[in-house]
Amino acid sequence: MDDQQVTEDRVLGGRVRLRQKPDGYRAGMDAALLAAACDALPDQRVLEPGCGVGGALLAAATRRPDALFQGVERDSAAAALAAGNAALNGLADRVAIREGDVEAGFRALALPVFDAVMTNPPFFDDPAVLRAPAPAKSGAWMADGGLSAWTSFCLKAVREGGTITLIHRADRLADILALLAPKAGSFKIRPIAPFADAPAKRVIVRAVKTGKAPLVLLPPLVLHDREGGKHSARAEAILRGEAALDW
Repeated sequence: MDDQQVTEDRVLGGRVRLRQKPDGYRAGMDAALLAAACDALPDQRVLEPGCGVGGALLAAATRRPDALFQGVERDSAAAALAAGNAALNGLADRVAIREGDVEAGFRALALPVFDAVMTNPPFFDDPAVLRAPAPAKSGAWMADGGLSAWTSFCLKAVREGGTITLIHRADRLADILALLAPKAGSFKIRPIAPFADAPAKRVIVRAVKTGKAPLVLLPPLVLHDREGGKHSARAEAILRGEAALDW
């Protein structure tokens, strides 16, 4: 892709260079939080369906230097950028990118199951709920097969005892739990609140395939202070790669 068609940003405290289109969906806070929630062990294999240009995938790979990562992206331009970003950051030996569509199912990829799946599914199933999203961003915002297609893909992609970690809108929490519960459990839920006195807008959900432990509701991550800097001290440490979202 022509250099004039992309910008280059630095994330994770400048440790990751990320080339992305200025008018497309751009990796932001959700990608950073998803990467911080990845706790893959050495030699474990991690899959991210819908990896975009690699914002979460490359940050997670940088945080977890002994794990292996696979990204899947249906948009050919985004997939090409993700592969280029992996090479740009010297991660091509541990981060692979494949063009593929979640709607086609995991088996269509002809890959062995993974130890962990991390994902930021599109937030909306119904185009009517959006106010004319930009065409360049609509693919990242709309899940053509609904949230059920994404959870089904994740459940098939991970081995028994493996983990599924996803970030989504807080108002879809009940749907997420209901869709994962037939084949997964041991849920841990981390609310993400904009302020300490405000309702959570996001949740990060961790599930274990075939897990049976009781659900755990973790303390929330508060992103901003009413007074002071742009981000809370903990959020800033996470964004800079100096802290993780522990489970």
